Amino acid sequence: MPVLTVGLVFETFDTYPRDEGEPIDAHVEFEPESTIEALESAIAFLGHRPVRLGSPLSLLEAAAKEGLAGVDVAFNLAEGFGGRNREAWAPVVLDMAGVPTIGSDALALSLSLDKLWANRHVAAAGVPIAKQTAFADPSEVVDAALPAPFPLFVKPRWEGTAKGIRASSRVEDREALVAEVERVTATYRQPALVEAFVPGAEYTVTLIGNGPPVALPVVQRALERETGIGIHALEGPGAEAAELDHFTPGALEPAIEAELAALAVRAFEALDCRDFARADFRLDAAGRPVFLEINPLPTFATDGTFAILAELEGVSLDEMLGRCVQAGLLRLGLGGE
Repeated sequence: MPVLTVGLVFETFDTYPRDEGEPIDAHVEFEPESTIEALESAIAFLGHRPVRLGSPLSLLEAAAKEGLAGVDVAFNLAEGFGGRNREAWAPVVLDMAGVPTIGSDALALSLSLDKLWANRHVAAAGVPIAKQTAFADPSEVVDAALPAPFPLFVKPRWEGTAKGIRASSRVEDREALVAEVERVTATYRQPALVEAFVPGAEYTVTLIGNGPPVALPVVQRALERETGIGIHALEGPGAEAAELDHFTPGALEPAIEAELAALAVRAFEALDCRDFARADFRLDAAGRPVFLEINPLPTFATDGTFAILAELEGVSLDEMLGRCVQAGLLRLGLGGE
């Protein structure tokens, strides 16, 4: 198998200067330097040569000036910033430069990031979703028909990594709903997604591969006891310093794990994801899985889900992240047998 030059497109917490007036969690989706080093190590573990291409803006500049000659394939983990097509920036430039890309393409990334559109697609494929609607302005909420009885949950329509979620995201009445829609639309400059609050245990399913992807062991997420919101969503920038009281209410029986895995694969394929993704679910009051979202650009942080799964399976992080790289190489016909 030939040694490939694998370009990494990424942003770290230091890539972009912080603008005045940005929300406190504006940069939460970017990665620490240790993540980039971990991916470089995984690429080298497979026998290939990693090279840093930097952010989508750096990629665009390089492609325009001297092209990307010498880069055989790119691994994209860049989030971009701003609108709902931000995750598509790098794949579009790579497409224009003729560089094949590991990970989902531009259309799948944009569609998945817009939670309302993504939910419509996975629901059409038979994946249960929470009843939901979107509001672009808080004035729309005053007399609007609501998607479900209270409590409801409010979050930005096209963000990831729990951006925009606070303890106040769970609302118990219309007055609180108006206030929360106002907070989200004003702070994040996009519509607020309002959906039924799904009360049960929360699980995340990591997928690697294609045709179909393989679902790795399901991981349960801890919930904050008072609100029932996932701890991971409340521990980000701006969170209270005090430790949150949390619990894990679910019993992960083989039947529910198998159902979660099957639904995650169905969502992955409904959105034409590629190579890797992470799908999140909660159980409703009857114990049935409800789809929350899918992230085709999951974090590869050394303390994230992939690291947890590597520990569970007794393999190195190099091997676990290497599976993500190899999935794309195999799909592209670059990875040998």
